[in-house]
Amino acid sequence: MARIWRRLRRFLTHRWIDVGDARKALPHAAQERLERRIAASEQRHTGEVCICVEAALPASYLLRDAPARERAVAMFGKLRVWDTEHNNGVLIYLLLAEHAIELVADRGLNRHVDARRWQAVVARLAQALREDSVEDGLTTALEEVSAVLVEHFPHPADVPRGNSLSNHIVLR
Repeated sequence: MARIWRRLRRFLTHRWIDVGDARKALPHAAQERLERRIAASEQRHTGEVCICVEAALPASYLLRDAPARERAVAMFGKLRVWDTEHNNGVLIYLLLAEHAIELVADRGLNRHVDARRWQAVVARLAQALREDSVEDGLTTALEEVSAVLVEHFPHPADVPRGNSLSNHIVLR
């Protein structure tokens, strides 16, 4: 019985929140600043970084009681973050309804990075979100992810840098 109530509460929480809440958490001006930071970051390495802030899970995820991680991995694919030459894309995913944070890094990057390093990035972002500093937290997470990418996949200074993916923040 407790499981049923937990699932019902989860379903109602997700139905109560919408993309307007995501826009409040990350206003347009903050999105633009983050997008510029992503573009600047990607000039220093060969990876791609995407940020997705989702208000709530789709009903299909809720009906099967799927975790936020499953949705983050699905968005990683849907947004084509995996589609980089060196398999070094990274998705920073926030699920507002559950205060969940997922960092999904492609296999090329994960070969070089210990899971504890990603967990530390997530922990610092979580602390910033608890302090209601969404933009600051995402900026710090972006800087940390960028540092990892520069360390393992630096972009040669003498080669022009293309951009495989959009730098726009995804709000859903």
